[in-house]
Amino acid sequence: MRVMGLISGTSIDGIDVAVAELSRHGEEIRLTPLGALEVAYPEDLRSALLAALPPAPASAELLTRLDTRVGQAFAEAARQGLDHAGPAALVASLGQTVYHWVEDGRALGTLQLGQPAWIAERTGLPVVSDLRARDVAAGGHGAPLAGTLDRLWLRSLAESDGRPAVALNIGGIANITVVHPDGTTIAYDTGPGNALLDLAARRTTGQPSDLDGALAARGTVREDLLARLLAEPYYAAEPPKSTGKELFHAGYLDGLGGLGDPDTEPADLLATLTALTARTIADACLKHGARTVVASGGGVENPALMRALAARLPGVRLLTSDELGLPRAAKEAYLTALLGWLTWHGLPANVPSATGARGPRLLGSITP
Repeated sequence: MRVMGLISGTSIDGIDVAVAELSRHGEEIRLTPLGALEVAYPEDLRSALLAALPPAPASAELLTRLDTRVGQAFAEAARQGLDHAGPAALVASLGQTVYHWVEDGRALGTLQLGQPAWIAERTGLPVVSDLRARDVAAGGHGAPLAGTLDRLWLRSLAESDGRPAVALNIGGIANITVVHPDGTTIAYDTGPGNALLDLAARRTTGQPSDLDGALAARGTVREDLLARLLAEPYYAAEPPKSTGKELFHAGYLDGLGGLGDPDTEPADLLATLTALTARTIADACLKHGARTVVASGGGVENPALMRALAARLPGVRLLTSDELGLPRAAKEAYLTALLGWLTWHGLPANVPSATGARGPRLLGSITP
């Protein structure tokens, strides 16, 4: 069955689209990538989404307008995906997360925008969407759902290593999936990926990001600021856990004296935030005894970040997902396709040990 996956990550830089052929062979599920692309948001829509993120207030009117506009943008991206990769029988959409409600370590709700009816109307295909809410209702975090794909994908690698294999995604938020040789799997958000880096770049340089990590590479890590950042209680919390831009936003940095400190040079601030992302990811990987880390997501394109991460993972093989057959820029879109396929076939799509749910659950709702 050919399935299209759609997702826009926490960086809100565009819509990832991927089409895959999926089939079941006994206990094995085969995913064959057929094509992928990224469709940029219209700049005014991207700006409106960023402006609506916490801690900014958002009215019912604003959320309704954004839900429709994101749905229309996803519909256009789906149409382009069909033109690019050929026909599909089903579309799965993880939408655009704008708020993830966590209190005292427990997820209580999550909101993804992108009304699926627009996708169904534009493509003429059924759409599986709202894929996180059921896991949250079952006591889980609804994230990261990457464990569903990663457990199937990396089990044989973990078996051959005789030690856990880790799948790492560096988007706005970084998350890992730890797959043990016996198939036991946990997954959680480690903390910020690009979120604080992008905010700092925008505030200090006017650019949407520190392209290729060039500014950070010229800076020096501010150890005093890094120590304050590392004192964030989230890092010490035990998994399952999840987070987002409702915690790691511009006001968070301001509260730590980062962006508001006139003595902090932009290059030093970017170097410090790069060190924070690398340190928190590496600490999590080493905690679980990883031998191989397979990275994907936009953060992989940042050489300064990847150098900092490699330096903190001595003796660990650091790969990109491309080296194992999944394009790093589209891995989460292929994950979304898998989740939709599982739901369509009546199969549980969450990994309780990864999300913290009480048990396996069918995920999502279907728009005919």
